[in-house]
Amino acid sequence: MPSTLSNLERSHASFARLALSTVLALAPAAFATQVAAQETIRFGAPLPLTGALAPEALKQQQGYDLWAEMVNKAGGIDVGGKKMKVEIVYTDYQSNTPRAVQAAEKLITQEKVQFLFSPFGSGATKAASTVSERYGIPTVAATASSSQVYNQGYKYLFGTFTPNETLTNPLTDIVASKAPDVKRVAILARNDLFPLAIANEMDKSAKGHGMEVVFFEKYAINTMDHSSALAQIKAANPQWIFATGYINDLVLIRKQMADQRIEAPVVTMVAGPAYQEYIDATGAGAENVSSAAWWHPAARYKGIDIFGSTESYVKQFQAKYNGTPDYAQASASAAGVIFQIAIEKAGSVDPAKVREALANMNADTFFGPIRFGTTGQINSLEPPVFQIQGGKTVVIHPAAIKQGDLQLGVK
Repeated sequence: MPSTLSNLERSHASFARLALSTVLALAPAAFATQVAAQETIRFGAPLPLTGALAPEALKQQQGYDLWAEMVNKAGGIDVGGKKMKVEIVYTDYQSNTPRAVQAAEKLITQEKVQFLFSPFGSGATKAASTVSERYGIPTVAATASSSQVYNQGYKYLFGTFTPNETLTNPLTDIVASKAPDVKRVAILARNDLFPLAIANEMDKSAKGHGMEVVFFEKYAINTMDHSSALAQIKAANPQWIFATGYINDLVLIRKQMADQRIEAPVVTMVAGPAYQEYIDATGAGAENVSSAAWWHPAARYKGIDIFGSTESYVKQFQAKYNGTPDYAQASASAAGVIFQIAIEKAGSVDPAKVREALANMNADTFFGPIRFGTTGQINSLEPPVFQIQGGKTVVIHPAAIKQGDLQLGVK
């Protein structure tokens, strides 16, 4: 019996030594994994990578990726003297707003992202913002301009686009000055949060300048035949046609306008004409179509950010993607820049501290000066108005970056 106990004790001791050696062997690997995780900042990006909004999603992804690549090449984001690399986790919500909300939740709860880029557009941004607010995750929206997104009283949402009236007011100022005889306006709007919101602002801006809105109708998402609405517009004989939607919508509307031989002294579309893809798809039909956006490569901003200036940003984008950036790509890069400045200012990745740095931001960047109002929407930019002339976008406002004047007549 004593001999048996002695053997058992020896067996237990041997097992204990083996367990301890295993723990010690695994400890460095576990510690290394923990350190690696600490050295990476994870950003979540729910995007409509498939479906009708996929062209817009690709632009955002390009902007995010360019920023992340530049940051990582420079060693990472400086967090209290320690460099931390950037990782962006993408999720496809297939151009479906309810799925955008689910994607945001998954990124936060399962992928454990520390910060969030909003989904595309005002509608999906508004819907998903409830998730990031609930979890206290600082979120920057790169493509949401409608005030309805920011008037929810949320603390963790910030956006790079000024309100919609900052586009429609200068547009109507220019048309009223250049073409005072233009009095009859027709508005055709996609029935979606941003396109309908900016159409309503256009309605206000036009009436504020003594113009008459002779037609105002909505079209459903995924509409493929606008012939009935366009026939009504033609019958109303407007002098200014204002159409809203996303790039696929506006390319289709412009082509169907040409099919029906609908002409007007002024044709404005928001926001497709900002994209080279719109010019390529509509060809001669793009000529003299006007628009407005929140940024243009003709801008000449100097900044403290990783790009340093508008010119430098354009150069870096062209080197990576072999094309000129538009406002959607630049805004996505700006969203990353804004996060980087806030994190470095906070000296921490603590969400509350980063949120505070965002709320108090006053910084110059390649995208322009960045300051947020009390709702979290940017209030420091003057968006460019432009027109397609000779197959290229030409800035006609503001004066600081003006490249030409408004031309009348769209066939």
